[in-house]
Amino acid sequence: MRYPGNEIRRMRPAVAMAMALLAVMALPATQAAAQGTAQAWPSKPIRFIVPWTPGSGTDLWSRAFAARLQEVVGQSVVIDNRGGAGTVIGTEIAAKAPADGYTIYVGGSVSLAISPAIYPKVAYDPVRDFAPVSLVSRFYNAIAVHPSLPAKSVKELIALSRRQPGALMMASAGNGSTSHLVGELFMVTTGVKWTHVPYKGGGQSVAGVLGGESHFTISPVVATASLARSGKLRVLAVTSAQRLPGLPDVPTVAESGVPGFEYGGWNGILVPAGTPAEMIARLHAATVKAARTPEFREVLEQDGSQLVAGTPEQFAAFIRSEYERHVKLIKAAGIRP
Repeated sequence: MRYPGNEIRRMRPAVAMAMALLAVMALPATQAAAQGTAQAWPSKPIRFIVPWTPGSGTDLWSRAFAARLQEVVGQSVVIDNRGGAGTVIGTEIAAKAPADGYTIYVGGSVSLAISPAIYPKVAYDPVRDFAPVSLVSRFYNAIAVHPSLPAKSVKELIALSRRQPGALMMASAGNGSTSHLVGELFMVTTGVKWTHVPYKGGGQSVAGVLGGESHFTISPVVATASLARSGKLRVLAVTSAQRLPGLPDVPTVAESGVPGFEYGGWNGILVPAGTPAEMIARLHAATVKAARTPEFREVLEQDGSQLVAGTPEQFAAFIRSEYERHVKLIKAAGIRP
């Protein structure tokens, strides 16, 4: 049937009103469906994106945490290692993942503070693209040398470095990693010169020292502690302000002749921006419960880390402040991509 033009124009307001009414009527159903999905969480395995390679300090931390979280939520938590490019690759993948509560991302000082400060064109925003769940822990690095290196203290390492500028090879977990940044700050502070050898993760950097490819590494304590206990590496110092319970006989860098030197990294749990608030609340409760289990606390103590679980709001403010702090640190150290 064909209608005259005037008749069609008279019908348009009525059609628009009917469509608007249908949309309003459908809204409660949509909200109810979303609420039902959140209440059922988790009803399937959870993907846990780790922007580091297997064997790295953060990978080991993530596996220990995932095991406890799995027990708390009653669902499988599957580790998805996406290392490379100073955590940029894995972080970009996490930022673009579905915001459905089934993708969890372990973010830290490298991915959310250091890399965005060094690489201005990363395809993610550390604040805008993620919804913080909770900061979980802070960790520190250790200066660990191959047993054949004739340096049994930080003072001796500094003296050896000054006699042979640039000759010693420092292995790090990669360009823009906390170990790289600590090494650069150490050189700026003491005036020594090392040759930086970046690997694809903490595990590889430690393996490089064990295999004689590099003289020493500055890596998270979690990647070096067990090897130090077995005598395969010699840990000269840790970068914390006080000695760590897991390595009570190892002095701090500050104790070892570099007054005031202290640097710590951190790890926390986040989800893609847009994840329903109720799911974030449930995940926050599960995260705090998992982090406070005796088993995970023991892992943190052995690895020289400290539990610092907090609220999503506190974590969001912490990320912003850490990013701003690292912009200044990286500029002062002269670190470039």
